Amino acid sequence: MKNKVLGIFVCVLFIATVVPVTATTNQQTYEYTRPFFDRTTVSTPLSEKIGQPVSSLLSTVKDFDPLDDYINVTVTITEIRALKTIDILTDPDFYVKITINDQVFTSIVWKNIKYLEDLNWSASCEVPKNEELVNITIALYDKGIGVDVLCDISPDVGSFQQRRTAELTYSIAAGIWWGDDNGWIDPSGIGRLSGIDDNSCYEEDRDCELWFNITQTDFDQDGLPYWLETNIYNTDPTVDNRGDDSDEDEIPIEWEHIFGLWYQEWREEYQMIWDPSTWEDHANIDYEQDGLTNIEEYKTWQWESDPWQLDIFLEIDQMEKGPNGEGSTIPPETFDIIRDSHARHNVVWHVDDGRLGGGEMIPYQEIITDGYLSQSYWRYFMHQDAQTWRRGVFRWCIVSYNYSWAKGFVFLSKIAGSYAVDCIFLSTKYIEQRVKQFFFIGACFRGTFNMELNRACVYAGSIMHETGHTLAIHAPGCDAPGSEWPWQRNFWVYAPYKSVMNYRYIYNGINDYSDGSRGKNDYNDWAEMDLTYFNPFSN
Repeated sequence: MKNKVLGIFVCVLFIATVVPVTATTNQQTYEYTRPFFDRTTVSTPLSEKIGQPVSSLLSTVKDFDPLDDYINVTVTITEIRALKTIDILTDPDFYVKITINDQVFTSIVWKNIKYLEDLNWSASCEVPKNEELVNITIALYDKGIGVDVLCDISPDVGSFQQRRTAELTYSIAAGIWWGDDNGWIDPSGIGRLSGIDDNSCYEEDRDCELWFNITQTDFDQDGLPYWLETNIYNTDPTVDNRGDDSDEDEIPIEWEHIFGLWYQEWREEYQMIWDPSTWEDHANIDYEQDGLTNIEEYKTWQWESDPWQLDIFLEIDQMEKGPNGEGSTIPPETFDIIRDSHARHNVVWHVDDGRLGGGEMIPYQEIITDGYLSQSYWRYFMHQDAQTWRRGVFRWCIVSYNYSWAKGFVFLSKIAGSYAVDCIFLSTKYIEQRVKQFFFIGACFRGTFNMELNRACVYAGSIMHETGHTLAIHAPGCDAPGSEWPWQRNFWVYAPYKSVMNYRYIYNGINDYSDGSRGKNDYNDWAEMDLTYFNPFSN
């Protein structure tokens, strides 16, 4: 009899929790588009800087680089990631096709791999030395049986093929490019292509992201073309100028070149936002409002940070196992889940679990107190240096086995009289229990019965939930009491709020913030979040 009652209870629980979720999947959703920042308000036409039209100056050039016998333009693919389902049966068999002017280059096929990191595959082609512009096309395919499928890495403009491939124009005079990747006007930044740029966040459109760079032959190998050095920057084209900061604004010339020079297509005019020869207040510039100033963007540039895209950095310090084997570590798949979730909204999420100069294993601690957490922040994140630049750039997460007053929470840091909402605490003891609790139902939600993937989903939900508090997400359904189980009232009241901030959905594989499109009691987390909320402040 008890077994029958338990069976009925489990069935009712399954139906009650699954139906409200699946019932909303066909509702119309929309993608949040961040407010457009008008770069023309902070940029100066190059024609004003040099006192004559740039087009007339370029038209007279017979050789854009007399120091080199030839000019090769090279396109390098550094990373590819599938953001949606590409192949139903297996992971993608990616390959890239690059066209430089009229020459086509095709990569090998990377079989059954969803994420390609540290790729560094390149295609190179000699171009005429007397023609400024080079036409480049980048296409990403999934190798199929008989038919290869084109993946989406660009905005929704032009023919079917153009809506999925990236058409770019590269200047051998200026060393920059524009077209489907124009980081100053598209939300995916410079050197990052994304199929999400066509606002297809919730559509199965084979969206991917592809990271790349374009370079050319350069005598001094500093990445600054001969014409640009001799006509605009007034630097020596035979000397490597990387690291030079003649204007003493703490940002070197190569960074101000890549992110500060752009081409305004609708006016056919080169524009300069940051001039390497003019001091600019980079310590207080954060046009994208992601909480990172330009100086901080420069320091994190080595990890693909970009002043024209939204970046979130999180350092994670994990506790070693206890004397009796207590504790566990975060499954590596967790980080891909979180990164993909943010990438589908054109936010680049960076984790430091040791790969970005921080993130370490710390000694086991049995009893967790507020004092211990504060000391750990000072010792393992600040490294006992009140001036460390990482504060205000990285959020910090400490992962322990036991918990104190709550199983997961956000707390303030205090350093030299300044405060910051930048600290996250997680307990592996509780998270591992949640993975196993009602496992069959939870696995159905998460779409897998693989234990490691279930663990990764639950850890991802926990990290995103607590990070959401550092993003100032204050929805009515966020942390609403009595919203975790079907027998509780707020479980139903806030059912439309399909966000990881909702206790109902935190552990069931949603791993997303809500877009506010589901009517009453929903909330647009993506539109309302404040990425600067974690920055230090004085009391």
